[in-house]
Amino acid sequence: MHIVDRRLNGSGKSLANRQRFLRRAKTLVRQAVRNSSKDRSIKDLDQGGEVSIPVDGVREPRLRRSSKGGVREGLFPGNKRFVEGDTIPRDPSGGGGRGNEGAEDGSGEDDFRFVLSREEYLDLFFDDLELPDLAKKKLATAESQSLSRAGYSTAGSPANMSLTRTMRNSLSRRIALKRPKGEDVRALEAEVEALAESGLDPGRLDALRAELAHLVERTRRVSFVDPIDIRYRRFNPVPKPVAQAVMFCLMDTSASMTEHMKDLAKRFFSLLYIFLKRRYKNVDIVFIRHTHEAREVDEDTFFSSPETGGTVVSSALDEMIRVVEARYPPGDWNIYTAQASDGDNSSGDTERTATTLRDGVLPLCQYFAYLEVGRENETPHMGFVQRQTELWRTYEAVAKSGADFAMCKVRHRAEIYPVFRKLFERKEKGAAGGATARGASA
Repeated sequence: MHIVDRRLNGSGKSLANRQRFLRRAKTLVRQAVRNSSKDRSIKDLDQGGEVSIPVDGVREPRLRRSSKGGVREGLFPGNKRFVEGDTIPRDPSGGGGRGNEGAEDGSGEDDFRFVLSREEYLDLFFDDLELPDLAKKKLATAESQSLSRAGYSTAGSPANMSLTRTMRNSLSRRIALKRPKGEDVRALEAEVEALAESGLDPGRLDALRAELAHLVERTRRVSFVDPIDIRYRRFNPVPKPVAQAVMFCLMDTSASMTEHMKDLAKRFFSLLYIFLKRRYKNVDIVFIRHTHEAREVDEDTFFSSPETGGTVVSSALDEMIRVVEARYPPGDWNIYTAQASDGDNSSGDTERTATTLRDGVLPLCQYFAYLEVGRENETPHMGFVQRQTELWRTYEAVAKSGADFAMCKVRHRAEIYPVFRKLFERKEKGAAGGATARGASA
């Protein structure tokens, strides 16, 4: 049984126009979406919503007469001040602007507001981002399926019918069975009609009529398209290679991390979590919190636990190595790490942190991103070089060795998304890795 939907377009018939508008104004819309992230709470980061763009971004291009040059004449009803040839001065109140009043200089700009769905919002939010150097080391356990062409079949969905192959089979069958041509039948009909009107040679007329009846009967028996001619494109499901990857999220929750710093770190990891779940199907996420000791936790504990304590950064790196050895063999998995901290570390742990990172963690990772969060009112003093934290200096020395390592600093909520893009923006093939990224707020 085949079902054909012949209903008229519903209320969503303007979807094509909506998508066309988004493509045309994509740059402005993308910038508006990114700017809106700084004003959202963590739980609303992945929701759609209303955005606004300048009205200039939605104006259609049009042709108009130039205001310079040419001769123009106009008729103004009710005119009592001017005669032909007078120059009419510009209205001093100007135009444009918001509301009923214009700007002082006569210029203004309105906002065009519209609502984005969740899917449209996330597509624009994470456009041109990716995990760096994602190698396909091994097929994932749950492989995705793709369809591959596998010839033709005599049964299938009407949407998969191959018109070209069907008409080729029809032509071959009609030639093989010698189906009369349409022009031959029409020529014979004209000859019979002409001979019948002339009244000459009744014997030949009867023979022509018998031949015409035979051709018509043969045409009826040998149809133009027969069910045996119809062919459908056939597709077979084939496994599609999917890269396995794991992202380790390391967050400092020690007593030196203020609520503002924790908010910045949680916003960064929230963006990372949404990005991974949105763009990749086979990526595991491991959450590790650390104070003077580290432990693997679930998602809810990672973002909401009030636990605090001292600071030993090497404990988080040791915990990561332990999890890798237990569940994620480097030969089978693409391993990534993102760490957020305020830069404080126990003075006796500095050398151990550098050694563990250089000799234990980086050889396992394809990419390591370090985010250092600072106080909102922290500004460098005039005439002095900004003091670097203990952990920043340690990581900076390791990054100079050429590892695929990125570092950034943030102090304000508005800097989170630009820094996130800086760490995970899509790089051109062949671009050199291992560069140290200085934070946007440095």
